[in-house]
Amino acid sequence: MSQAEPLAIERHSIDWIPLSERHGRLPSLGAIWFVGSLNLTGFATGVVTLSMGATLVWTVVATVLGSLFGTFFMAFHSAQGPQLGLPQLVQSRPQFGYVGAALTVWVFALVNYIGYNTSDALLAGDAMHSLFGLPDWLGYVLAAAVATVIALLGHDWIHAVNRWLTWPFVAVMVAITVAALLTGGIPGSAWEAGPFDATTFMLVFVFVAGFQLGWAPYVSDYSRYLRPDISVRRTFWWTYLPSALSGIWVFVLGAAVSAAAPKGATPVAALRLAADRLFAGFGAVAVGVLLIGLLSIMAINQYGGSLTMISIADSFRPVRPTREIRVVTIGIMLVSVGSIASFVGIDQFAWFYANVVVLLTYLFIPWTAINLVDYFFVRRGRYVIAEIFNRDGIYGRWAWRGNLAYLIGLAAMTPFMVVAGLYTGPVAALLGGVDYSLFVGLPVAGGCYLLFARSLDLATEREEVH
Repeated sequence: MSQAEPLAIERHSIDWIPLSERHGRLPSLGAIWFVGSLNLTGFATGVVTLSMGATLVWTVVATVLGSLFGTFFMAFHSAQGPQLGLPQLVQSRPQFGYVGAALTVWVFALVNYIGYNTSDALLAGDAMHSLFGLPDWLGYVLAAAVATVIALLGHDWIHAVNRWLTWPFVAVMVAITVAALLTGGIPGSAWEAGPFDATTFMLVFVFVAGFQLGWAPYVSDYSRYLRPDISVRRTFWWTYLPSALSGIWVFVLGAAVSAAAPKGATPVAALRLAADRLFAGFGAVAVGVLLIGLLSIMAINQYGGSLTMISIADSFRPVRPTREIRVVTIGIMLVSVGSIASFVGIDQFAWFYANVVVLLTYLFIPWTAINLVDYFFVRRGRYVIAEIFNRDGIYGRWAWRGNLAYLIGLAAMTPFMVVAGLYTGPVAALLGGVDYSLFVGLPVAGGCYLLFARSLDLATEREEVH
């Protein structure tokens, strides 16, 4: 969207975006994914990485590699948006079927939104308590109210908010970085690399890669309004570079700040302490600015969660995606998130957040492989859009190829999985607790789907493509 275009309240939902309504610019897309990590949750991600047992140096290395790896797949999903004009998960119907996508993919996606927004709620409540002395629950309610307004306004407003936030956030992040790295808060011993430990290194790698991959189920929701003549390559890079680089910045900053914080300090407390070293009172400014960024991400999660719930319902019974339906679905999310957050509490944030991200990573790895293989290697971006919305159309209610490939991929990953304190797969145990599941699930699920897709009648499908 160019700066001259007026902001409008979105009227579309899970439907296709007509060519006559395509608008937007790639820098606006870049702003969403740059600001996407520059918030309290991104900062907390870095804090949690250092608690996984690796030294600061090896945590930084694993963080950089994990961010580059996870964002690679997420950015290719983003590139689908301008070409298809569809929300991300609706694109899963050709691989999994009209109903199959709802049960295999969308339920997990809904858990993804609720899990991330619960983590956001815990941080928002703690930040509001730190800044204004409010009870955590009230802080969450107020933060959620602001995020809800943005989510209901829709796509264009979410883009605009992130554009407006970009440069103020860069300025504050630079100041926080100076405060953390140059004011003597981090002990010199923290920068000693120490011996390499594959177990803790891979815990950090999988966690960070999972955070970036966690955007994949809704990344093209924010590129689907772009014109289809914008190339896959350009959309990829305008997503990949902003997301990967801002992620690395805030994750490493969070880990560094955590190294200087008292043991057991919450991410908000650690941030405020580090920023105050630059000058008295800057800690409150830093927390406030990253809280504003968190509100934007909460809006993105509410918006995406709403689209997912509407899609699930529509898979079983046709739903007219009105603004009222969006209000109802967002309300359901808010109640669910608030209930879970009140049960978990800020003291259990690190445990809850780390396990949610890792578990969701396992669930989405087979899906991302299947979806990308189908788009780039099987159907090569050629889909019959009208049939994606036809329950009894050419893509069917149940597409056995995608569902079977997903189950095989997930089963192949399971012996390699490591969920700290909950589960260590037998192969991972033999390997000393090292988690290599990502490197198993991606090729197995993608390879199986590619093999199964050899029997697809693509010639008949392509006759329907306009």
